[in-house]
Amino acid sequence: MSESSELSSKYVMQTVGFDARFPNQNQTRNCFQNYVDYFKCVAAKGDDFAPCKQFKKAYNSLCPNEWISRWDEHRENGSFPASLDP
Repeated sequence: MSESSELSSKYVMQTVGFDARFPNQNQTRNCFQNYVDYFKCVAAKGDDFAPCKQFKKAYNSLCPNEWISRWDEHRENGSFPASLDP
């Protein structure tokens, strides 16, 4: 078995599926909404609730890492621009 076929059997590359709420090419709102939905879900159901992980997978796929870092900082210092209450 070659090295590339070993790697392809270990890892499955996926991206987020189509979301009809965000039909355009620009996925900025989709990125932000999944970030907000993840933290609302975690606040309501806890870290171990499996459906919450789908939101995290989506925002990690759609959002630039810089945005996620900046939003994490804003959440920590209480200046995040959206409500994260469930």
